[in-house]
Amino acid sequence: MTKKILLSVFLLPAALAFAQQYGGMWIPTELNEKEMKELGMKISAKDIFNPQKPSIKDAVVQFNGGCTAEIISPKGLLLTNHHCGYGQIQAHSTVQNDLLSNGFWAKNMTGELPNPGVTVDFIVDIKEVTPQILQGTDHLQEPELAKQITKNIEIYKNSQKTEPYQSISVKSMYYGNKFYAYTIETYKDIRLVGAPPQSIGKFGSDTDNWVWPRHTGDFSMFRIYADKNNKPAEYSKDNVPYVPKHYLPVSIRDKNENDFTFVFGFPGRTTEYLPAVAVEKIMTEIDPARIAVRDVALKTLDEKMRTDDATRIQYASKYASVANYWKKWIGEVEGLKKSNAVQKKLAYEASLAGKSPEIKSTIDQLNTLYNEQAPYALNNAYYSETLRNAETLTLANLYYGYITAVESGRADEKSTAAFKSRLTSFYKDYNAELDAKVTAKLLALYANKTAPQFLPDGFGKYKNEAQNIPAIEDISKNSVITGRSEVNGASLNKDIDKAFSNQDKLIKSIKKDPAYQLYLSLRETYMAKADPQFASLQTKIDALQKTYMAQQMKTDKDRKFFPDANSTLRVTYGKVKGSSPRDAVEYGYQTHLAGVMEKYVPGDYEFDVPKKLIDLYQKKDFGSYKDKTGDVPVGFTATNHTTGGNSGSPALDANGNLVGLNFDRQWEGTMSDINYDPRFSRNIMVDTKYILFIIDKFADSRWLVDEMKIVK
Repeated sequence: MTKKILLSVFLLPAALAFAQQYGGMWIPTELNEKEMKELGMKISAKDIFNPQKPSIKDAVVQFNGGCTAEIISPKGLLLTNHHCGYGQIQAHSTVQNDLLSNGFWAKNMTGELPNPGVTVDFIVDIKEVTPQILQGTDHLQEPELAKQITKNIEIYKNSQKTEPYQSISVKSMYYGNKFYAYTIETYKDIRLVGAPPQSIGKFGSDTDNWVWPRHTGDFSMFRIYADKNNKPAEYSKDNVPYVPKHYLPVSIRDKNENDFTFVFGFPGRTTEYLPAVAVEKIMTEIDPARIAVRDVALKTLDEKMRTDDATRIQYASKYASVANYWKKWIGEVEGLKKSNAVQKKLAYEASLAGKSPEIKSTIDQLNTLYNEQAPYALNNAYYSETLRNAETLTLANLYYGYITAVESGRADEKSTAAFKSRLTSFYKDYNAELDAKVTAKLLALYANKTAPQFLPDGFGKYKNEAQNIPAIEDISKNSVITGRSEVNGASLNKDIDKAFSNQDKLIKSIKKDPAYQLYLSLRETYMAKADPQFASLQTKIDALQKTYMAQQMKTDKDRKFFPDANSTLRVTYGKVKGSSPRDAVEYGYQTHLAGVMEKYVPGDYEFDVPKKLIDLYQKKDFGSYKDKTGDVPVGFTATNHTTGGNSGSPALDANGNLVGLNFDRQWEGTMSDINYDPRFSRNIMVDTKYILFIIDKFADSRWLVDEMKIVK
């Protein structure tokens, strides 16, 4: 790509500035405040993150270890995505009381529903601790380097004074070139307050997932409870609503294109600094393998879920989870191609190599290692995805870990109880007969797509999908681990305590189990012929990537670097903006309730609309939630650089008011995890006006709106 073309790719209004070329997920203690203010921010960096006094960070939490959520009232009212609370909504649902389909709204605090095991984490403080963590590591190589770093982390954590409800987490940044310590407070009494029916909260379902225009009310509401001293406590009827240090005012002002926004949350994982060869392998080999496996699993599940309500409820959360990244990877592949990601990386590498001979040597070594690793990495992708999506094999893998722990003397009463609890949860949403079909089809895919040297002896017999289905069904019916055959006089999926009553007999039965034997043949071959080679090469790649990262930061003085996402608290910023992802296609930045009605298909699995919402629309009963068009805004897009984990993150305006709830990215820009491109990369948010409209007008839950501070 010539310099002239590169310039045309990134020719943006000056106001978007440099960060919009590369995106950015900034550690909140190291914000690019100057640029944020140039883009329109009215508050200071200290208003966003201040460990000494209340700031916006005190209203932002990690929800249940994955998503983000934010506090929007002085009574601990919590807002996150519908898909983030989906598991909890599902757990409270039955065929007779289907909260997924009907929605749920507590009429007062006494009606809020507890969710055992759900937690929220506050970040109290962030400190860079690189010198402490890298002390004594100057001349060490792996594995001694990792051991010394682990030791230093433990020494540091033990040196810090914390409360019983606090913990310290030390995270690596820039591929191990820097380290940061996070002080975390965890609250454990989190109750479901409200959720729209999935015809609103999941409107468009899988068809609309990752795409724009979007018309999804993807939100749900919870509340944090604390003890009488406002401290974290296990669930108790005596607990009271948590009083936050800060909560977010909710804005219902109209949005305009180029308004400044920032998103505050816990992005999961990005790999922005990979070499071109790694991006090429992802685009042409790894992602296509993952997509192929999930495509088979999803189609098989969907056939059953569309015809059986019990299965639909049972598999709803799992299906959504599997489909989410399946579609994301499809968009990622297309986006990497369309944005010329590999060519851009090669041009950047050539530029760096021209400034530093050491970088050229590092890149050459990375090219050699990635090409050597390629066949093992491809097998890893097929193997891991097959195990994840063929639940019979997933169960076998769980039992393998349990048996290994027992036989090595590592299993005690506590770990066995935890394992039984995990199994109980798994079996609750497991249909052995359905999964036998999924497993049969995935084994055929694995047998046909995997290179012969990575297949167990005789595995070619599984290449025919039609023949596999009765064969795997027979294995499933005679299997203890599927729950269709008994052990100790009980089925594992019905009476787990009785099935575990004689541990020796249970283990002997599992070892002879046909499904377990099938899993073992796959595992033993993979562990012998692929995993050691893959892991060994990955260790070398990781060490070189650390070197390459340090070299980039030292050599490229014009670029302001941010660390890849790793589920730690970050700030990303940009502007409300539409896009032009394809020739002659122009997307506006805002969608409205009229668009919901345009997509409405009566009785459809994905595009049905509740009658009350139709009535409100026809009567134009929008209250104060309409915008200048006279309609209710539903969603909007901006140039904020987000990823998984940012689901549920607050989208804030220049003054720190909540204007939207992040829930997705535009399909054409999902490659932003690897290659942010300002032409296509857009995050998608539910508009606060739509959220409040649904709560107030649709759900008749004005009492919740009355808790909030509304900015008009």
